[in-house]
Order: sequence, then structure tokens, then C-alpha cells
Amino acid sequence: MVLCYVIIFFLFIVLITTVFNAFSAPMLKNGPIPKNQPLVSVLIPVRNEAQNIEGCLTSLLKQDYPNFEILVLDDGSSDDTVEIIHKVKEDKRIQYLEGKELPKGWTGKNYACHQLSKQANGDILIFTDADNRYTETAISKTIGWMQKLELDLFSTFPQQLTLTLGEKLVVPSVYMTVYCYLPLWLTYILPSPSLAAANGQWIAFKNDSYQKLGGHEKAKNQIVEDTWLTRHAKTLKMKTITAAGTGEVFGRMYKNWDEVWQGFSKNLFGLMNYKLVAFIFLLLFMFISYVAPYFLIVFPSIVVCAGISIIINIVIRLILTVKYKDPIITVLLHPLAIILTILIGINSIRIFNSPNLKWKGRTIFINENENI
Repeated sequence: MVLCYVIIFFLFIVLITTVFNAFSAPMLKNGPIPKNQPLVSVLIPVRNEAQNIEGCLTSLLKQDYPNFEILVLDDGSSDDTVEIIHKVKEDKRIQYLEGKELPKGWTGKNYACHQLSKQANGDILIFTDADNRYTETAISKTIGWMQKLELDLFSTFPQQLTLTLGEKLVVPSVYMTVYCYLPLWLTYILPSPSLAAANGQWIAFKNDSYQKLGGHEKAKNQIVEDTWLTRHAKTLKMKTITAAGTGEVFGRMYKNWDEVWQGFSKNLFGLMNYKLVAFIFLLLFMFISYVAPYFLIVFPSIVVCAGISIIINIVIRLILTVKYKDPIITVLLHPLAIILTILIGINSIRIFNSPNLKWKGRTIFINENENI
């Protein structure tokens, strides 16, 4: 009985945070009109993105912002990525760069971003991924937010497009850790690095602030470099904010269950800065709060308490579905989605201690921070 009341208490706190974000979270789509138009460099590292890169570049070229360049760096693709880039880059705003051999001690993406930053001319640097799509106002609204709040770093979580069952269940469940646990305005108001969140699918820096941070070179061996850089920015008293990109920036992180399993196994433990006790506590919290009530409801003595917990769970998921366009199946299969996410979290711990993960043709050694 006591456990059931504890579950309700914690779920109520999660519900309050979820509602607070739903009504007040900074949204990229609400960005104001920029006061002026500094040069923006949109920087895209690519590796085997033949299925994505044309759509990414095409939507970027439709931006209503008048002053931007696009730099695309190929990081050793073995598919048709380069050929497609050359087909699209007839537009003079697109520059193609050939990536150099990956040095020891770097992750592939960080080194690609580092090379891009060295060639960028913009006052604002926006790093994005090839599997993103954008509305015509994505750049202008980003600049509007940065100017309004005098930001050094702006990041947004794209609206995730999910097609397969594994994507629909796990991707929104991972995003819950942002929208349900972290009041997004606190990433701007409070200076604590523990209140840092970011998404490398769309992350913007003032160029001079990026240089002061040390850029991606400073984070060269970090798997979750976006969050790491944001934490580092906060330690340097820089102004940052994390927003929701729903309706402005769209991304499809993974395309099948294998990619979901490997991709989040690579990242989840790092989101907690590899703090084992904190991460295990998070996984236990998720199980006790989101899964256990569905089993406890069979006990007559706590059926009301468990039922209230289930209702709160459903309400939380419904809010996320309405506000951030999560698939409705996350409401119907919520416990299964959480169980799968927890299993990936456990695997994320496992591969940190016994690294054997392959990603985009490279073996990633998370613990040793070396990549082949």
C-alpha cells in the first residue's frame, strides 16, 4: 500500500512538469522575427546518408532566411551520398567538403563537425543531421530566439517521425525524460549544468561562443556531445536554452528496431553523464512508476491506488501525444514501451563496460573513447 502511494506521489510530480511544459515550454515555432540577419552556416556531417541527404538539402534551400550557407562534409560514405550531394549542390549556397581520416581519440561525428566549423564563415553555426526536414522558417525562428534571449547556444528537440513499431514505442519514451522531467525554461533561467539538455539534430551556437567553448574539439571523445557541450557552456556562464521543435524541425532518428536498439544503447547511459547510481535509479523509477501499476491492479487491496496511477500514466501520454505529436500507440502500449526502453538502458550500461558497438560501419569503444 505504501509503495502505491509513493508511485502516485512521483507520478503527480511528473504530471505537473508535463503540464507545465505543455503550456509554457519554449517552442521553436514561436520564435520572433530576427532583428537583423547575420550570416548563418548550416553544417551537416554525413556518412552513408544516400536515403536522406537530398530531402534534407532541398528543405533547407527553401528557407525564408536570406543570409545562409550550407556546408556538407562526407565522412567516408560507401553508398551514393557524395553523388547525390553533387547533384543538389548546383545551388551556390551549398559547399561540399571531403572529410579527412579520423584521428585516434575522436568520434566520427565530432571530428566531422570540427572540420565543418573550421570552414564555416557564419556568425551563427547550426549543426544538423541529414535525416532532418525543416519548415521554411526553421532558421529564421532559431535566430529570432537567439537574439531575443541573447543566447550563446540554442537547441531544439525535433518532432520525431516514426514508422516502425519499435520506433513508435521507444523514441517517444526516451523523449519523455525531457518533456516530463525537465521544465525547459529552467535550462535558460538556472545556471546549473545538471539542468542542461540538447539535441545535436538541431543545435545552434554563436560562432565566438563556440570558439570559447573549444568547439567539438573539446568534446572530441564524447558520445553524447550535444549534452556535454551544453553542460560545458553552462559552466562557462553562457546563456543556453532547450526548446521543442514540434512543427518546425522533423527528424527520423532510426528506421528499424536494430537501429533503435543500437542507437539508444550508444546514447542513453551518456545522457546521465555515465553516472551509474543515478542511471539505475532512473531505470528503477521508470519501472516502478510506469510499469508496476499495471501489474499491481490485480490485487484487490490496492486496486484503487493502482488504477489512479494508471490513469495518471495515460494522461501524461495523452498530453505528450497532443502537444508533441507522439503516436497514439504510445498511450495504448505504454508499459511495453517503457519496458523496451529500460532494456535498452540496461544494454547501454553493459556496452559501456564491455564496448562492442558498431555504428555506421565503425566500432565504437564508449569506455575507452577510441574509434576504428
